[in-house]
Amino acid sequence: MYISGFADEIDKSVDIQFAVLNKLGIKYFEPRGIDGKDISLLSLDEAKDLKNKMDKAGIKASAIGSPIGKTEISDADRDFELFKHIVEIAKILDCRFIRIFSYYNACNAKDAVVSALKRMAEYAEKENIILLHENEKDSFGDTAERCLELLEAVNSENFKAVFNPANFVHQGEDTIKAFEMLKKYVAYMHIKDSREDKTFVPAGAGKGNIKYILRSLKSDGYDGFLSLEPQLGTFESFEKGGEVAFTLAYNSLKILM
Repeated sequence: MYISGFADEIDKSVDIQFAVLNKLGIKYFEPRGIDGKDISLLSLDEAKDLKNKMDKAGIKASAIGSPIGKTEISDADRDFELFKHIVEIAKILDCRFIRIFSYYNACNAKDAVVSALKRMAEYAEKENIILLHENEKDSFGDTAERCLELLEAVNSENFKAVFNPANFVHQGEDTIKAFEMLKKYVAYMHIKDSREDKTFVPAGAGKGNIKYILRSLKSDGYDGFLSLEPQLGTFESFEKGGEVAFTLAYNSLKILM
């Protein structure tokens, strides 16, 4: 298993992000916020500049932390145009995975959601890209059952699941049951834990059952990414994320591993 993370929780500056990752010995990151700019809004020239910085720092991209699908289903056509741009960014960054969501306020629009996701999956297949659907509150795929519905309906080797334990906790779901339901589709892990009161905590300190999930992944021969998304800005004394909070998240994951 390979550790990665949303390094924009360390700092807006990508140079500082890479310095801290190197300090911790982490060789991958999940690009989302780059010098205060969303990854999806980078020009192709800016993406090339980012790749040069990555090469100099010895850092690779594990997945693109895109915002695709984090909008209304009525915006799906416009979203698809942005998605195609993100695919080009992914290719520049030599990254095969793109994280996506399944649209807000779409609980009664399954056919439209599936159609939008199939369209992206078909495009991803042509471009040799793997889409990673993340369970997100208030999106169509916010529960394990609806995530499974989408995975079965899209039915593509280029459409897989990223499992985010804390997001399921926030839905009031048992993460062990959710994981067992989805695990054959899980191709990527977000390491984010939460208490029942929706306070984010270091991995293993909440109701995410992350230790159980890591054991299960290991026994099944999982050789993919564990991407830190700690969001510890809401935890105890941390007023924001930063290096200290990210380091705590990393050390907590290492203990569990």
